[in-house]
Amino acid sequence: MEDKQVSGEVVPSGISVRAAEIAVAIFLLTLGGLVMYDSVRLGFRWVGDGPQAGYFPFYIALFICVSSLGVLGQVFFGKGRGEHKVFVEWAQLKLVLSVLIPATVYVFGIQMIGIYVASVAYIAFFMVWLGKYPWFKSVLLGIAVSIATFMMFEIWFKVPLFKGAFNPLSFIGY
Repeated sequence: MEDKQVSGEVVPSGISVRAAEIAVAIFLLTLGGLVMYDSVRLGFRWVGDGPQAGYFPFYIALFICVSSLGVLGQVFFGKGRGEHKVFVEWAQLKLVLSVLIPATVYVFGIQMIGIYVASVAYIAFFMVWLGKYPWFKSVLLGIAVSIATFMMFEIWFKVPLFKGAFNPLSFIGY
């Protein structure tokens, strides 16, 4: 994307402050609404023996929703706040997403194949993709780190870590 000119000055292209404020406010408003809804299901009142289970979450979520509505009000009814200011440029966002997207895949990978196997893939991927290391060395180091972590937690500390829904380590008895 190219930079654009606004009122005679060059403004870099990217996501505007206004768009970022709207997106975050709507996300938090939605999240707060969901928490409030579930808190009503749990009970959000103060009863004879104290607060019900949803009391504190309800009022914290209510505060989040009111704050989100306040931000939306400022964005839509405030005077020219951040209309042309760039929150993040596209090149910066691309760098952030180059780490955030694989990290998100890693978290889901842990759920499926466990922390040890997912960590091998995650370490190897980053070494090859961002570090430009040879894939053979990257996979070996990923395996070495996962084996060391496995030995430390499973064998020495006797603290089992999550193996995943498919548990690929079941073939060795774990």
